[in-house]
Amino acid sequence: MGLLTRVKLAGRNIAREVMKNKVLFLMLLPVLLYFLIFHYAVMPGAYVAFVDYNLNKGIFGSDFIGLKNFEFLVQNGDLWNITKNTLLYNIVFLALGNIIQIVFAIMLSEISGRWFKKVSQSVILLPNFISMVIVGVFAYNIFNFNSGFINTILAGAGLDRYEFYSDPGIWKYIIVAFKIWAGTGYGMIVYLATITGINHDLYEAAYMDGATTWQRIRYMTLPILKPTFILLLLFGMGGILKGSFDLFYNLIGTNSVLYPQTDIIDTYVFRSLVGQFNFSMGAAVGFYQSLFGLILVLVVNFIVRKIEPDSALF
Repeated sequence: MGLLTRVKLAGRNIAREVMKNKVLFLMLLPVLLYFLIFHYAVMPGAYVAFVDYNLNKGIFGSDFIGLKNFEFLVQNGDLWNITKNTLLYNIVFLALGNIIQIVFAIMLSEISGRWFKKVSQSVILLPNFISMVIVGVFAYNIFNFNSGFINTILAGAGLDRYEFYSDPGIWKYIIVAFKIWAGTGYGMIVYLATITGINHDLYEAAYMDGATTWQRIRYMTLPILKPTFILLLLFGMGGILKGSFDLFYNLIGTNSVLYPQTDIIDTYVFRSLVGQFNFSMGAAVGFYQSLFGLILVLVVNFIVRKIEPDSALF
């Protein structure tokens, strides 16, 4: 069978599938248009990273300068530190965040009272809608040396106040705590939807066979959630070098004392480019982050395909 024949056959199969499930494809159309317009159509814009962008000349009319836009990332020797911080934070966000989301989803699924379940789900989801600017103000009022909540309690108990904003080490845990707090509710919904889709008869049969709640969770719920966990992990890997700028900037701001432990690529680039309006350098960083994320997704997907073929993306 020739190549042209195979292409025609594939086209007919696709057309037949679209006609058979036209309602589902129609529902999918807005998402496809979003990715085509805002993700694929703008890909030629990555060329900005390799030119000295001039607004009057346009992207492809600007002077080509090769890798010079990437030099500012390495010229001060900060590339390794900010890449390491970004990677480590996002690995913790992904791993710990998904584990806590699974725990909360299982806990909610085991609650029998509908009213209490709905209220609990709403309360857990609420932090996702709070602006990080408010979170930054909230954190300042907790950790401020003079009038912060914690230091007020310490002073009232006759203990020495603690200078949180002079201790870089402790902010690793504070940032992770706020990130988990803000994102648990939204991520939990995905796992809760998976649990809701499990046939209830399976649990009834396990209960009749004498399985305890923990045994049902361990041998039924967790194995069913495993593919979802791997899928979300793989999706998260694509943006593992893209930090939560709003979270870090609103918590740390311009406190240079905390930079060694809290500086990530996004905050470093913001400080480097603020006031310069250098689109080319910003594009260079975006290109570096995307390329690193692509390589990481391919590597992790290759490993997953070797260990668990059914859970791989491709």
